[in-house]
Formats: sequence, structure tokens, C-alpha cells
Amino acid sequence: MTPAILALNLGLSFAALAALCLSLNRHHADIFGTKPSGRRVVLLRVLGWAGLVLGLVVAGEAEGWDFGPVQWIGALSGAGVGLVLLLSYRPRLVTPAGAAALGLALAGGALLHFA
Repeated sequence: MTPAILALNLGLSFAALAALCLSLNRHHADIFGTKPSGRRVVLLRVLGWAGLVLGLVVAGEAEGWDFGPVQWIGALSGAGVGLVLLLSYRPRLVTPAGAAALGLALAGGALLHFA
């Protein structure tokens, strides 16, 4: 398990779960004060599911299909716990944290590319 793959997977998982979370009326209203439009809901759901699938593919290809999905589930679990805690105590930080997680994923991808 390389740290770059783990950073990429954790960042993708958190950003994807944050997008799926923001596609729900309740969480979107808690954070932005309004319900999301239909177009925004579809965009957030597509981005969320695409991020989850991309994380699984990256983990599987990089770590092998025997260990990659295990690492993906671990990163997904950690990202989920972090997101639940953030939603419970500081919901307005979900959007910046999702952007930061995407930055972490890009940094992990850059480390993989240049390593």
C-alpha cells in the first residue's frame, strides 16, 4: 500500500461522498440555506458516483484486484466517518473540506505520476 494511492483514494472518497451528501435536500439546505435545483442534484450525484467508481478502479489497478478493493473500502469508511462528524458539528465546512479532499486526491495522483 503506497501513501500516494491511499491519499488519492481517500481524497476521491471524501469528495465523492460530500457530493452525494450535498445532493440531498436536507444537507444542501443546512449548508447553503436553499434546496438544490434538479440540475444541481443530478450533477452532484453523477460526480459523486463517478468519484466512487474512479476510486475503486484506481485502487484496483494500482494495488491489484486482490487488495485494491479492500483499501478502497477502508478509505471509503474513513471518509464516511469524517464526513459524518463534519456534518454533525460543522456542516458549513463540508464544501471547503470536499474541495480540499479533491486537492489531496490530485496531489496523490501527481505523486503517482512523477514517482
